[in-house]
Amino acid sequence: MTISTSVYQLNADRPDEATISLASRTILAGGLVAFPTETVYGLGAKALSEAAVAKIFAAKGRPPTDPLIAHIADFEQLPQIAINLPAIARQLASHFWPGPLTLVLHKSARVPANLTAGLDSVAVRMPDHPVALSLLRAVAVPIAAPSANLFSRPSPTSAQHVLDDLAGRVDVVLDAGNTPIGVESTILSLLHDPPCVLRPGGVPLEALRSVMPDIRYETRFVGEEVAASSPGSLLRHYSPRARVLLFSGLDEAKVFAAMRAEITRRERVGVIVSAADARQFTGLDVAIECLGADSGQAAARLFAGLRALDKRGLNFILARAPEKKGLGLALWDRLLRASVGSLIEV
Repeated sequence: MTISTSVYQLNADRPDEATISLASRTILAGGLVAFPTETVYGLGAKALSEAAVAKIFAAKGRPPTDPLIAHIADFEQLPQIAINLPAIARQLASHFWPGPLTLVLHKSARVPANLTAGLDSVAVRMPDHPVALSLLRAVAVPIAAPSANLFSRPSPTSAQHVLDDLAGRVDVVLDAGNTPIGVESTILSLLHDPPCVLRPGGVPLEALRSVMPDIRYETRFVGEEVAASSPGSLLRHYSPRARVLLFSGLDEAKVFAAMRAEITRRERVGVIVSAADARQFTGLDVAIECLGADSGQAAARLFAGLRALDKRGLNFILARAPEKKGLGLALWDRLLRASVGSLIEV
């Protein structure tokens, strides 16, 4: 069923109270509100309402095996959705909340089964964005909010991306410009001993290990037929319509040569590369989307770049695998999922 989508522009630093109030009433009435966080735009509904959560899955076309993240405005809200909190949870929150860190904890009995794909655990975070926090405080209940896009598409880093995917499927879109980080939160499971990063994201692994040196990282990719251990674990994710090919190798010259060779034998090809790498493709019949000079710029531009290339009707998008350090690990993860595992070792 198509619904009327209302769009409201907000100052990212000083969101209008009347607009936030309207959006909060929409959430409390069981509706859907897309709003910016520091990572990507989220699609919000009441986290403790099974019916409201079901609307998220319907709007996105998201499989019920893929759990959602619950968002809170204050650590004191955490007992509403999680129980048996380990002491390390508060320590991590004091370092990284508000911010792009999601904790996987034992869930409260109040949490509906569809929020967690039937698992006994729940993923929760506190976003670091004035609009998101204002909305959470106005609603005064946890908000479930996956990325505000159609399932498996590149995540939205602008309100226009949300509208491209979800116009007519969401009640309200709060437009506060582009999101600053551009990749989703890091997901850390505190149900493991030692704790384990299930998805790299906006908080680099190195920053987590400065607080907890024994944290592990495991690459986890699952299909849609079984319940994922956490949000963002599915292999087919963040994918444009064009097929993404990810090239990796220690010898840069060989990697670039392999990419150029692929361009010459394919039709309607694009590349998504750093500013330094773009010159490797000068003179070729290829669409180039530049991600900037460093991993921070690349993270902020990755999904917008994939969407921009997709709009050009390409058949293939080539990318070079980034170094797995800092935000580069999150970029590597997103590109591998966008390629559905099409990693070409050179």
